[in-house]
Amino acid sequence: MMSTIRTIICLLRNDLRFHDNELLHWAQGNAEQIVPLYCFDPRHYLGTHCYNFPKTGPFRLRFLLESVKDLRDTLKKNGSNLLVKRGKPENVVSDLIKQLGSVTAVAFHEEVTKEEQDVETEVTRVCAQFKVRVHTCWGSTLYHREDLPFNHIARLPDVYTQFRKAVETQSQVRPTIRMPEQLKPFPHNLEEGPIPTPEDLGQPNAVSDPRTAFPCIGGETQALARLKHYFWDTNLVASYKETRNGLIGMDYSTKFAPWLALGCISPRYIYEQIKQYEKERTANQSTYWVIFELLWRDYFRFVAVKYGNRIFTVKGLQQKSVSWKKDVKLFDAWKEGKTGVPFVDANMRELALTGFMSNRGRQNVASFLTKDLGIDWRMGAEWFEFLLVDYDVCSNYGNWLYSAGIGNDPRENRKFNMIKQGLDYDNNGDYVRLWVPELRGLKGGDVHAPWVLSSASLADAEVSLNQTYPVPMVVAPEWSRHTTSKASGGGLSQKGKRGPSHTPKQHRDRGIDFYFSRNNKKLQ
Repeated sequence: MMSTIRTIICLLRNDLRFHDNELLHWAQGNAEQIVPLYCFDPRHYLGTHCYNFPKTGPFRLRFLLESVKDLRDTLKKNGSNLLVKRGKPENVVSDLIKQLGSVTAVAFHEEVTKEEQDVETEVTRVCAQFKVRVHTCWGSTLYHREDLPFNHIARLPDVYTQFRKAVETQSQVRPTIRMPEQLKPFPHNLEEGPIPTPEDLGQPNAVSDPRTAFPCIGGETQALARLKHYFWDTNLVASYKETRNGLIGMDYSTKFAPWLALGCISPRYIYEQIKQYEKERTANQSTYWVIFELLWRDYFRFVAVKYGNRIFTVKGLQQKSVSWKKDVKLFDAWKEGKTGVPFVDANMRELALTGFMSNRGRQNVASFLTKDLGIDWRMGAEWFEFLLVDYDVCSNYGNWLYSAGIGNDPRENRKFNMIKQGLDYDNNGDYVRLWVPELRGLKGGDVHAPWVLSSASLADAEVSLNQTYPVPMVVAPEWSRHTTSKASGGGLSQKGKRGPSHTPKQHRDRGIDFYFSRNNKKLQ
């Protein structure tokens, strides 16, 4: 005889936390048994859409596995468990409904892009077959979709600043949800299921590099500990705006992005902690800037709602035709960090070896690929999708469209000057020497343009162009303003030099530490 105990399946995807989790809270009030479920969907471990790079790389997979394990541990402490399955969610849900016989509802947070929505459609279809209710929540953004000050998503501004000013003045952030101390029980006759290994999912184990700026593990426990460290233990948040353009080490920025991407930490919880910090300690531009950047994350998610699949198309939001190249040789040099442009190469090697890259680096390598090399922006977006530990579909594609000049950028033909950026943010060359050790003999800012140095300077540094390090595959004309070199070995021009501790007014309006920031003023 089938059980009549009301059971709700909570399909968890990018919401791997207990705190501020509306799904679990709703299920608590509507069921006698709750089945938190995570599915390792085989489609996530295939190839990317256009260029067939592996869809989930080793660093992000390791972080995901850690996050799933941590959530299981947390749920057990709260009287529940996490059911882990390998398979398509729609098939797993169908099998569970048949097995349990008492499922009254299946609940999930809504996503906004096609692959995730296709899963939702199939799960809904399965539930309809079994006459099981579907309950959905919106829980990934700081501001709730229903609280936006626009009558319809079609009226979402196409410029971030207009969006930000509207929500800041006309909307409120909803409070976090108070969770129960103990969840309703997990069915006693369900096996919890093993958490797979990377090899089970077709990926090698990620190898840690001691130079990484993100030496962290996944999961809600570590996310909350990181916030406590960055806010309350060290007060680093109070100087965040001045340090966020750093390149080396853990504490120059919040590093919340990977945990946010998997929902291990709630953006509303970060907001509440900022407000509490401002009340108890200090409120300044730095504390505001964390909220400012959470808003960038919101914005790109709502842009994806507004434009749908257009965010993935070659012509982008603006439907602009650009003669993109698909030169595999150029692209391979970029992804391997062998372009001959040290600031680009250092960042790309850091990404390849750690799954992480700074905010500042992402802007530059994206600009270099799209504007200096003219390569199809989707190649870069899909390479990031493969490698980034903090990959988030909306932020990734939104920012690549922005870099390519076919997204939410009110100005045309924006590009970054690789040499000036290197001198501004790595003025002594320490970052480049960290990741491009073949240039370690070059002193100071000279490391950013070895091709303009004298033969004697290169020989002293044991650098042989095109042998120990490549000549640049392209030299943009604007770089010459910063590469004046004397035959006697004089260094690069650092006129207008600016270190990462200084943020001039023209660089104010940018997002996001949680993805790669953008500014809405003309770049030098």
